[in-house]
Amino acid sequence: MDQNTVTYEVQNNIATISLNRPAVKNAINSAMHRELFQAFQQANEDESVRVIVLTGSGDAFSSGADLKSVATENLGDVDYGDYLRDTYDKLLQYMNTIAKPTVAYINGIAVGAGLSLALACDFRVAQYDAKMAISFLKIGLVPDAGASYYLPRLIGLGKALEMALGEPISAEEAYRIGLVNKIGQPDELIQQLVALPTTAYGLMKKNMGSSYEHTLAEVLKMEEDAQSAAGKTKEHLMAVQRFLQK
Repeated sequence: MDQNTVTYEVQNNIATISLNRPAVKNAINSAMHRELFQAFQQANEDESVRVIVLTGSGDAFSSGADLKSVATENLGDVDYGDYLRDTYDKLLQYMNTIAKPTVAYINGIAVGAGLSLALACDFRVAQYDAKMAISFLKIGLVPDAGASYYLPRLIGLGKALEMALGEPISAEEAYRIGLVNKIGQPDELIQQLVALPTTAYGLMKKNMGSSYEHTLAEVLKMEEDAQSAAGKTKEHLMAVQRFLQK
């Protein structure tokens, strides 16, 4: 894959995808969309990869959408909905299909659609000095790139509406309201995820992600089917053998 606006590295079963436009705080342009999709696809299809980490180059995670790559001289002619359909929406829907654990390491400022990408990951770890904001209303736009879906699910509707007013929050506040899972370095969490049985994790992720749109009876059936599949994996059989040997 091309590696101009995104870097991709695999080491010790961990694929690290880095947004790589540090001069503009990793603002997301059209080229980055293409390379992000390619990187996530490559990590998803690589059987040696057990965990996917998304982070930013330099001192920022992402300052959000690069409006210069979207807007034209005639701003009234821009249809942001069409742009979303061709870029973020495709990427986010693909990320949602990935059964492997995904971790956003928020290594600095994460604003607007930049934060939205972090919300789409399974876990979020923020540096102590990281700042996060959903700032769309400040430029007369509505939260997008999946923020309207993920944010209320993570922190509740009331807090999501409050955060959408645009004021930045600290890593400590993000942890307090449940927006991030941890403050500091992600290494310990990543190693914990690498050691997980990947099949069972993927089935669990699918069930929990679907639970909002299904009845209890439907979710119970999903659990039955998932448990039948997980119970036949080598990972489960080996784990039971280890337990019995103790």
